[in-house]
Amino acid sequence: MTDVTEKKLSIFERYLSLWVALCIGGGIFLGKAAPGVATVLNDFSIYQVSIPIAVCLFFMMYPIMVKIDFAQVLKSAKTPKPVLLTLFINWAIKPFTMFAISYFFLGYLFRDFLPGTEVLVNGEEVELWRSYIAGTILLGIAPCTAMVLMWSHLAKGNGGLTLVMVAINSLMMLFLYGPLGTVLLNVNAMPVPWETMLFSVSIYVALPLISGYFSRQLIIKHKGMDWFNEKFLHWLTPVSILALLMTLVLLFSFKGKVIVSNPLTILWIAIPLLVQTVFIFTLGYFVMSRLFKLSYQDAAPVSLIGASNHFEVAIATAVILFGLSSGAALATVVGVLIEVPLMLMLVALCKRTSYLFQR
Repeated sequence: MTDVTEKKLSIFERYLSLWVALCIGGGIFLGKAAPGVATVLNDFSIYQVSIPIAVCLFFMMYPIMVKIDFAQVLKSAKTPKPVLLTLFINWAIKPFTMFAISYFFLGYLFRDFLPGTEVLVNGEEVELWRSYIAGTILLGIAPCTAMVLMWSHLAKGNGGLTLVMVAINSLMMLFLYGPLGTVLLNVNAMPVPWETMLFSVSIYVALPLISGYFSRQLIIKHKGMDWFNEKFLHWLTPVSILALLMTLVLLFSFKGKVIVSNPLTILWIAIPLLVQTVFIFTLGYFVMSRLFKLSYQDAAPVSLIGASNHFEVAIATAVILFGLSSGAALATVVGVLIEVPLMLMLVALCKRTSYLFQR
């Protein structure tokens, strides 16, 4: 019998959508009041990588990676069915449905509402709607490896299995994120240098992954697992979100003019992201999990991982590929804006429908 006591979200996680909204306002204000500040910070770069942004993005990723116990991956052989199912949803279905849905809405249905072009960091000019689609693609190929641990806990899912799937997805991203991103972005007629994509994945996934793994081993060895869980992670939890929020202030200081001149842009981008999330969750939870006769404790995390996105990696990749002021970067931020309230609603739906599954 599962414990009825629920772990509470931290104030940062509980009100993440509010903080993002405040960052949007603060970024727009900064862009109008002191337009040169963000520009100067972004110009402080090496190989088109902004040093301040790179620091912020690393601290987004490190707290997530250091929580992962990769020894748990070996236990996945005991429960291969849910692991294989979540990999199939995340890598064989989700990237392509995200592309199709976003292209239908942003490239066809809402295309007339998204006029204009922009110049990317490589000097090439593209239509804004293509740039927004690029951002949704980067979200679609990045399965969540962070807050999904919280979503699974709140839904009373299998915590051990969730950790295994998070670890495996983190490793899969190293090999599949670059190739999938390159293929789908090229289909969208967006210029994607392979070297840049590989570099971005290496910097924003591999580096924090390696740092997290080795620092985790050292801390546990010298301070113990209890200190690591109760002290170190407690201090580290807000770091990732604070780094994200600092990045968003800079991001929206660049995009403020676009948003003010066309405030419905956020809505147009949010609609396909919302449709995609609900579609993938429905497919994973109500269709495939029941088809494969998973228990509720396994079905919930399988479906929640598929529905949620690793927006930190998506934002990082959009920034390095297309620039801090690009429409692609803006689209990834819209993913942050809608994810927390939407995922909390899906968690509640899981708990209300748990009777549909075997225990």
